[in-house]
Parts: sequence; structure tokens; C-alpha cells
Amino acid sequence: MRNTKSIFFIRMAFFGLLAIAAFSFVTLLLWNWLIPVLFSGPVITFWQALGLLVLSKILFSGFHKHGPGESHHSTMRDHFMSKFHKLSPEEKEKMKSRFEEKWCRPKKDEGGDD
Repeated sequence: MRNTKSIFFIRMAFFGLLAIAAFSFVTLLLWNWLIPVLFSGPVITFWQALGLLVLSKILFSGFHKHGPGESHHSTMRDHFMSKFHKLSPEEKEKMKSRFEEKWCRPKKDEGGDD
């Protein structure tokens, strides 16, 4: 039983490293194909492509711990909805009207100089 688990772990680690290498290689190819031609940018190496992937992971998604199928946006939405449900009906109406004033277009019959 233990041998099966260790083989599974070794296989998953191997395929994980293989996937990272493949993504890095694709990033390298795309960068070296597009960036020098379009923007007169530098040609990068494999390790620079790997660093670029790590940097983009840090900048665009961070290191948050989410379960499978759970994104940062769903946890923000859940947090907002739990706070929203705790509001009184008057507070909910006030919040809705402020949201509409800021984000929604005015209705045609409310328009000014037509």
C-alpha cells in the first residue's frame, strides 16, 4: 500500500514538473516570436520564461488558498452577500440607490435636455 502511494506521488511530481516546463517552453516560444518583432523587446531564455510565469502568478492571482472550483471572486461575493443579508431593509434600499446612482445609466424619462 505504501509503495503505491509513493509511486503515485512520484508520478504526480513528475507530471507537475513536466507541465511547468511545458508552460515555460510555450511562454518562451510565444515571447521570442512576438515581443522582439512587435515591440523590439529582448529574446528570453527558458529560465527567464519560467520567472515570467512565476511573476505573472504572483501579480495576477497571488498565493491565496482556495479549494477546487472556488475562486477569489466567489469568496468576495459570499462575503458581500453575508454582509448584505445582515442589513435592515432601509439600509438595503439606501445601498441599492447609491449603487444605481454611481453605476447605472439614468432612465430615458429622467434625462435632462432632450
